[in-house]
Amino acid sequence: MTREKEISRVTVAGGVVNLLLVALKFVAGIAGRSSAMVADAVHSLSDFITDIVVLVFVGISARPQDASHDYGHGKFETIATFFIGLALAGAAIGIVVSGATKLAAWLQGEDIPVPGTLALWAALISIVVKEILFQYTARKGKKLESQALVANAWHHRSDALSSIAAAIGIGGAIIFGNRWTVLDPLASIVVGAMLVKVAWDLLGPAIGELTDKSLPEEVENEILGIIEEAPGVSEPHNLRTRRIGNRVAVEVHIRLDGNLTLAEAHERTSQIEKRLKERFGSDSHITIHMEPVKNS
Repeated sequence: MTREKEISRVTVAGGVVNLLLVALKFVAGIAGRSSAMVADAVHSLSDFITDIVVLVFVGISARPQDASHDYGHGKFETIATFFIGLALAGAAIGIVVSGATKLAAWLQGEDIPVPGTLALWAALISIVVKEILFQYTARKGKKLESQALVANAWHHRSDALSSIAAAIGIGGAIIFGNRWTVLDPLASIVVGAMLVKVAWDLLGPAIGELTDKSLPEEVENEILGIIEEAPGVSEPHNLRTRRIGNRVAVEVHIRLDGNLTLAEAHERTSQIEKRLKERFGSDSHITIHMEPVKNS
């Protein structure tokens, strides 16, 4: 099975689960009079939307390079990660605003109904199902080196965490009665705040890649180390790195003995390229510029 097909299979499985949870949570939230559960349902809906985004964009990113995309289509996967972060941020803001509105109404004397046990059961079911889905998706994402799949896994984890907050708020309101029904909208605000943090953690790296941020310093030092180990190569410089989806792009200048034949110089740079691709993947983009060192 190809990488793209396996990513699609994992995402479809998550999408089916999310769709079922959306239906369960909305019914439980409305029937159980719980704003925290309705907020959690909105979160699951954003999960389902991001599943669709991953399916579309990962399929595009798998296309080989063509006349209009000399470096391939890998950044479409990064765009998918960016959209996932945006969807999560939008859902988070909506949840916080809704919870704050209900909290303000409660402070002005408005009663908040006690949530029903159906909403609590829906939250508990969601916690178990979404944590299982997180573990499965994250493991596959790391194995397949898919940023979009890992991002989607954390979307599942954030849904599990939001369900925990919802369960605490709903359970507290049920146990302690009318005086503590404010725990329900408070729980929805906590859920929203958690989602803001997760969204930021997803958007930061995606924006970095879309703006051609360099690879981490330790990775660049590793690249220089590999180059310096090659016989007859000296002074690697002008190193430029970036990510293109799940691929790495490296551009670097090296110095070789100016008396080498073109064939010999080419062989040495080919060995460096081979070593780098062994380390960072066969689809890595490696560009090496040779400069002569003349013997005195």
